[in-house]
Amino acid sequence: MKKKDGLVLRDVCGEKVLVGEGLGAVDFSRLVSLNETAAWLWEQLDEDSDIDSLTKALCEEYEVEPEVARHDVETLVENWVKAGVIER
Repeated sequence: MKKKDGLVLRDVCGEKVLVGEGLGAVDFSRLVSLNETAAWLWEQLDEDSDIDSLTKALCEEYEVEPEVARHDVETLVENWVKAGVIER
């Protein structure tokens, strides 16, 4: 998986959101808000990441059962793909 170029995680009024860098990239109708766990996973995401590696990282960081973590990661990744913030 790969993050789309130009997206950064920002803290906006206490909320974690993904926004485009630069004035030309700002589209406030398309901000992606992330909860604490999703923001943490976003920071773990790199080109070598896959469902398995993100699931393992989530289990190591938080007290969560592997089956629950995998389901949550799969759902989150699908949402990110639909939102256009990552590429598979």
